Order: sequence, then structure tokens, then C-alpha cells
Amino acid sequence: MESIELLVIGGVAGGASFAARARRLRENAHITMIERGPDVSFANCGLPYHVGGEIPSRNALAVQTPQSLKALLNLDVRTRTEAVSIDRSSKRVLVRDLQSGQNEWLAYDKLMLAPGAAPVVPPMPGVDDSRIFTLRSLTDMDRIASAVQTGKRAVVIGAGFIGLEMAEQLHRKGIDIHLVELQAHVLPQLDAKMTLLLEQELRRNGIDLHLGQQVTRFQTANGTVQTHLASGKILEADFVVMSIGVRPETSLAREAGLQLGNRGHIVVNGFMQTSDPDIYAAGDAVETEDRVLHGQTAVPLGGPANRQGRVAADHLFLGDRARPYPGSMGTAIVRAFEVATGVTGWTEQRLQNAGIDYETVTVNDYQHATYFPGARPLTLKICWEAKTGRLLGAQATGHEGVDKRLDVLATAIAARMIVEDLCHLELAYAPPYGSAKDIVNLAGFAATNLRDGLVVRTDSLPDDPVVQLIDVRPKPLADAYPIAGAMNIPITTLRGNLDKLDRQRPVVTLCSFGKMSYFAARVLMQTGFQVSSFSGGIKANLDPGIPPKL
Repeated sequence: MESIELLVIGGVAGGASFAARARRLRENAHITMIERGPDVSFANCGLPYHVGGEIPSRNALAVQTPQSLKALLNLDVRTRTEAVSIDRSSKRVLVRDLQSGQNEWLAYDKLMLAPGAAPVVPPMPGVDDSRIFTLRSLTDMDRIASAVQTGKRAVVIGAGFIGLEMAEQLHRKGIDIHLVELQAHVLPQLDAKMTLLLEQELRRNGIDLHLGQQVTRFQTANGTVQTHLASGKILEADFVVMSIGVRPETSLAREAGLQLGNRGHIVVNGFMQTSDPDIYAAGDAVETEDRVLHGQTAVPLGGPANRQGRVAADHLFLGDRARPYPGSMGTAIVRAFEVATGVTGWTEQRLQNAGIDYETVTVNDYQHATYFPGARPLTLKICWEAKTGRLLGAQATGHEGVDKRLDVLATAIAARMIVEDLCHLELAYAPPYGSAKDIVNLAGFAATNLRDGLVVRTDSLPDDPVVQLIDVRPKPLADAYPIAGAMNIPITTLRGNLDKLDRQRPVVTLCSFGKMSYFAARVLMQTGFQVSSFSGGIKANLDPGIPPKL
């Protein structure tokens, strides 16, 4: 079998996955891996958790070393080595040893580009302060961990997935946290209402939220770093962690003349080949097909990067047996203290922005049977294509069971299921684990009811005095947590109190979780009323300041 010279630029998820798969498929290939940093093949998703102490051993994050990769896979790994330029015509790469400064040309038959992405650091006054950190590598992690040893206050800028993890983990170390987010709600990758429980949990744990706030500059004063907001507020802290996104590291590809997308990512085909068929690319630097809807997407996550690297190696060595990468849909989850929140596929906001005709429902239930001790509330939202019913996205939030439902719905999206299919998914059920009708089934029921015209739903409570707002919760609950302008008629007494309602005026029913308001709407609709049901119930639409007992 003829030998082949493989050169891999980037040694974390995409590059390491490609190299490992290539070795399993071709034992006599010569594989060289170039890594600019001091570490290779480390678990960057675990970095915040070492800062907070949940992962106590730093070595646990160093998945492989150059020595272990040589022993296990016979890879030649060069750390602290930077790829300077690609000579495509001669099929070679100029690399520089960052310790010695010496340059060297390395030849390749096939090249894998997995340069990853770099944290976004906007140019603003004071941003070069040594106490302002980003988190992307083990070295970054070490710097933050060192700051934690002496610091007492921190500002975390960006309330996305990494920002939330950092806020939680720094809090574990006794650091007082200001969390700043440019958008109006935390986790802006999700729809606003699906983040309310998360915001409530952050505040419950003493995280000071500054939402809809823009950072304008940093300043040193009295030994602290001052973060200045556009509102005029000044936040003083011992250090700052910026987590406002990443940009693809594609300057090498650009200078080599490879095709890039509108946002600067490397364009690849289904087998991860770039515009040069001898050069593959994978990971955070590439854009791939959107698995949900047509178009391109970039998903900077470890899971897609690993699978993309494998696809490229398969294409190189398996020929016609290789299977193309099906695309990405951005399944992600985050934990903040006792609340987990996640998303898969498209959100309602994203569908709106794209002008896609869609429908959505939000349902509330519990992660397992309510009669089994420890039942915790769970909220689930699904979006689907209005015409076909095909599932396009889902979001979930709660204390337990969020990951299970997201995984089920991510699989359903990949299988191009319609919402009616969710009604009959046969999911694992025993009282400690689920319910006979899982919340995924309930979402399917609610969506099917809407598609069948059995209910008209509304996403907001009316402020029109003509509309009759009927609260069908039990009286003690309605008295304890009243809704302004609502008449309380418990669902169990509704049929006997229809004479209290004006049949000439529209009605909106509401309850805690959405289920009883739907039941009430069916009663009223079949007795001649014009009625809508408040989607998702009060719980899914809570202001974070309202107690969560509704």
C-alpha cells in the first residue's frame, strides 16, 4: 500500500479527529500535526469547570500529549509551531518554530486545516489591560485561575453559553459576579421567554445581571478594572472575562486563495474538501450545510468538529464508501446552578428574521411522574414549518431532564419528523425517569391540536377591556398570585358558571401550565364562545420577579 504524506494544522477537535481516523484507516501514512499553542488535543469545553474546581485535575483536560499521540497513533506532533503560509502549487506549508524562530517547508499530499476560532475582542479603550481575559485554551484557563486566587469581584461580559458557565464557576470560588449582556436577555441564542427561569436562577444565586447594556471602555482606578457601560454605570472588579463570541481563524486559508463564505469561514463540500480538492478543513473555521433548512451555517462546537474530521478521513481513504457530512443544527445546552437550558435547530426569533412561515407551541410539565418524589417543572418549546408540520427547532429549560428531551428532539429533526410523529414516540418510561405521556408527546399533542383547529392560541395577555380574561386555576392559587383583570373560574366549576360570561365578547383562558386553559377553551369553544388559550401558561411567561410557585 502506497504511503501518503498528511499534514494537519490544528490539533484540537477537528484536526485530532482527522488524524486519529486517518491512522486507523492507513497504517503507513506519515501524519504530521502542527499546533501553534503549547497544548494539543485538550478538552476546551471543560475549561470553565476547572476554574471553578468541579474538574479538580488540570491533567484531566489534557486529553492527549505529543508523547501519547506518538505512542498511540504514531503521529509526529509539533507544538508551539505556527503555519505561516500555504504554497498550493508545490503542495507545501511554511511553518515557524515559535521558540527558535526558524522556518521550514513541510510537504503534503493532503492537507487538513483545523485552525479553529479566536475569541472576539472589540477594539475599545483599555481592553489591553492584563486583567481582562478570554477563555479559549489551557493557558487562558491558567491565567483566570490565578486571578481567582486573589480576586473577589469579576465582570463577565457576554451571557451566552461560555459566559454563563464562567459566571457559575467563578461564583463557586466565592467571586462576586456582574454579568453584562448586550441583548435584552441572557442566552440570546434562545427565545426570550425560554430564558426567564435561567435569569431567575442567576439572580437567586446573587449574580448581578446587566441586560441590554453595552460596554464602551475599560479604565484602571484604585487598583481595579472599571467596566464602563453606555448607560453610564461603572462596574468595578478585580478582573474581567470577555465571552462575546468567536471569529474563525482563516487568514491562512484566505492568503492561500481558498474560497471563504460571507462571514469569513472556509467553504467546504459534503466531504469537507475546500475549493482545493487536496485541502480539507474542519471545525470552528468552516461553514457547512444547515441540516434543518437550506443554506450555510457555522457551528463552533466540539461535536460537529469531531465528526467533520472523521468524514474527511473517510473520504480520503474509503472512496465510494465514505458518507458525506449531513450538516449542522447547533444542538447546545448549558447549566447555571440548578437550571439547565438548551436548544436544537432553529428558534422562533431566527425563523421570524428569515421570513419563514412557522408555528410554535410551548408546553409545561414535569421531568418524571408527579406522584414519584422529586418531580421538577420542565418547559419545552417546539417550532415547525406551518405548511408541512416538519419539526424545525426546539428549546427546553428546567431543573432536570432537559438534555434527554433535547436529544430526542434533535434526533427527530435529523429524521425530518413532523409534529404529529412526536405524539407517538415511544420513550423510556418508569416513574423515576418519565411519564406515560412524556412532555415531548405533550408538545406533539399541542401542536397537532393547533394544526387541527381544535384551539386558537394567543402568546400575550390582552389589554383590551372588551376581552374577557378567565383564570381557570384553583381559587387559592389565583388569590395568592392574582393576574390583573382576570376573572377566576376554576376549571372544575367552569361548566356551571357559563352564565357569568358574555357570549358576545371574546374570551382568553389562562392557567399555570397551559393544559387547563386548553381544556377550558375546548369547553367554551363548543358552547358558542369565541375563545383563545394563553400559550404555555403563566409559568412560561413569568417575569423573573414573580415567585415561581404558579
